[in-house]
Amino acid sequence: MNSLTWSLCLLLISLMCAGGKRQQLHAKSKTATHTAVHNRYRRSPDTSNKCAYTFLVPHQRITGPICVSSKSPETDNSGITKMDVEELKEIMSKQKRQIENLQLLVEVDGGIVNEVKLLRKESRNMNSRVTQLYMQLLHEIIRKRDNSLEISQLENKVLNSTAEILRMATRYRQLEQKYAVLSALVNNQSVIITKLEQECIRSLAPKEYEAPPLVQVVPQSIPRSRQYQSNLFGSNEIQRDQNPAFARERGLRSGAPSHEPSPTSITITEPPVTEELDGPWKDCYHVQQAGYSNSGMYLIKPEGTDKLMQVWCDHSHDQGGWTVIQRRVDGSVNFFRNWENYKRGFGNIDGEHWLGLENIYRLTVQGNYKLYIKLEDWSDKKVYAEFATFRTEDEDDNYRLRVGSYQGNAGDSLIWHNGKQFTTLDRDRDSYSGNCAHFHKGGWWYNACAHSNLNGVWYRGGHYRSKYQDGVYWAEFRGGSYSLKSAVMMVKPE
Repeated sequence: MNSLTWSLCLLLISLMCAGGKRQQLHAKSKTATHTAVHNRYRRSPDTSNKCAYTFLVPHQRITGPICVSSKSPETDNSGITKMDVEELKEIMSKQKRQIENLQLLVEVDGGIVNEVKLLRKESRNMNSRVTQLYMQLLHEIIRKRDNSLEISQLENKVLNSTAEILRMATRYRQLEQKYAVLSALVNNQSVIITKLEQECIRSLAPKEYEAPPLVQVVPQSIPRSRQYQSNLFGSNEIQRDQNPAFARERGLRSGAPSHEPSPTSITITEPPVTEELDGPWKDCYHVQQAGYSNSGMYLIKPEGTDKLMQVWCDHSHDQGGWTVIQRRVDGSVNFFRNWENYKRGFGNIDGEHWLGLENIYRLTVQGNYKLYIKLEDWSDKKVYAEFATFRTEDEDDNYRLRVGSYQGNAGDSLIWHNGKQFTTLDRDRDSYSGNCAHFHKGGWWYNACAHSNLNGVWYRGGHYRSKYQDGVYWAEFRGGSYSLKSAVMMVKPE
């Protein structure tokens, strides 16, 4: 009995020791596994949220026989229990969720990376653009520097030219002084030669010899109403050298070769004269009111100006008092001129002439004037066009035309030009895309272009051949391809 008891006790003690060692080994392996898993997945936030439970089991006395099993608890072949597997599955699911979150973060980071790449590309493009602009700025600076150098060179040339001009002016003054000295010497020699000739005449000729009388080119006594004007008054460029009488007078005064007439047979040719009576008057109507009814040249001075104006007064038409502002009769004067000529006037007062835009403005601004136009074709048919009012604006408005109502038998070819500015070959103020003055070869109040062209080319015979309608025409009378024989424009106060 005692031996059996001791053997059972020893067996129980050995089993308990073996079971305790196995439990220690199982606990160590489980602790190592949990430690490894915890170290591997220690970033998981859910491991700190586990709940721990402690169970108190009441102690029971062993009253019966004790059965000792030599088998260990159910374990896997690898020594891992189902709880460990469940924990591993849970940890793996958590890791899977974390991996998905990391994938989302990686995708977001990839978008940011692409944006960074685009920004880098744009930055490179901006750098290249800035470099290009810098090169352009550098080229511009170099060009301006070259321009400044050219300007400095031109300034040096101008200074050199100025110095050369000053030297030439000094040389010119020296030559003038020498010329004055030589002229004085020549005059002295002429005086000496004259004295020697007189001495020779006195020594060779008889004592009763007398010098021949001087021939009078101009009569000594000129009537008050027929005094010759040697200078042209006003702003007209009257070409006196085109006057045949003046040409003959100039030929007499010059040293041109001619048959020398005898002193008693000289014929005095009197040049055109200007009526200078009690004036000056403001227009030809004022001249007529003063009692002078002869047509001719008179000096007038319109109100508001201090300049005298030489005009032709026509007292033969409609009770007289008409001031001629334009006349075409024989084509002796060229009317294809620039602005300055049309402004100042040109031609011969007793023949073809244009009075001048400035003179017409000064004349018509004095009051209400009417316009009368006489036209004649090559069949000697005469017609007229009369306008109730006529005036022009000043030069600031390019002498814009203003005409009133029409009456007559020539047709109204001027109404289309009403309100238009004056155009010449060097100042285009018409409504056409080109310059009407170049096509019609004159100066007029062109529209786009002309129904009348009284300052055009004077063609002989009427119908003419030209690429453009550049003759002296009045469209309502004979059409634009017919050049009239004569045209006269006259004004008179109402």
